[in-house]
Amino acid sequence: MRILIADDSNVSRHLLESIVRKWGYEVITTADGSQAWEELQKPDAPRLAVLDWMMPGMTGPEVCRLVREKGSDPYTYILLLTSRTQKEDVIEGMNSGADDYVVKPFDQQELNVRLRAGRRIIDLQDQLLRAQAALRYQATHDALTGVYNRGRITELIEASVAGVETVSVIMLDLDRFKQVNDTHGHAAGDVVLVAAMERLGAALGDGEMIGRYGGEEFVVLTRRGASESMELAEALRQRIAEEPIAIGESVLAVTASFGVAVREAGRSGSASDLLREADDALYQAKRDGRNRVVLGRG
Repeated sequence: MRILIADDSNVSRHLLESIVRKWGYEVITTADGSQAWEELQKPDAPRLAVLDWMMPGMTGPEVCRLVREKGSDPYTYILLLTSRTQKEDVIEGMNSGADDYVVKPFDQQELNVRLRAGRRIIDLQDQLLRAQAALRYQATHDALTGVYNRGRITELIEASVAGVETVSVIMLDLDRFKQVNDTHGHAAGDVVLVAAMERLGAALGDGEMIGRYGGEEFVVLTRRGASESMELAEALRQRIAEEPIAIGESVLAVTASFGVAVREAGRSGSASDLLREADDALYQAKRDGRNRVVLGRG
């Protein structure tokens, strides 16, 4: 783990650096508080910092206050190094945002123990951040295919329709998917869904998004106009149909039907209207024989 040591005393700074390097830390050193603050603002700033109380530029407590006011993740654990031992000084240092302090001249074992405590806190926060990220992902993504879930893709469509740019929705449904489940089992159906989404995801451009709308029905959000959206839908149709999908030792020919709805820039209309129009076009594609693309009437 990387650690910042800020101390204007060459002797003290070099001693600290030598000690913590032996403990396995990667060390960054500065000789004043202003440089310490610059280091702690960097995107890859050290997560641990040992700051001397009295330094040129800024004091250790002043740096602490700036770090806490910034309030960004991930957390920086700060240990103040001070020769002050009065209770009032300790309270001032902790109120500035320091997590702990060590009194000069410091005991090496005490310093090691306090740094290990800081590492445990950082590790716990990292675990919490990973758990939060996982929960956010689960709240917005389909568990099977990894694309957006219905709630999230609908939110994105609503936000896009509220803007002033052209928005298109491509709704697709895998043809005769019930037969796949009935004949080969739901596990095989899951394989088909995942494979189909992998093919579609590889064909989408920057800023284009796909979500599972329900069952074997999916929605693509794009800012292309009518002709370009029809071209995209046709490319997606070909991607799905171009080669069978392997299910164990078997292969299944899979096709999909597509409905396209476009809301040109400057036109009014809700997200639900756009989705309904795409859904109507999709079912027209089904009625016309499946494995085709139909443009909504708008």
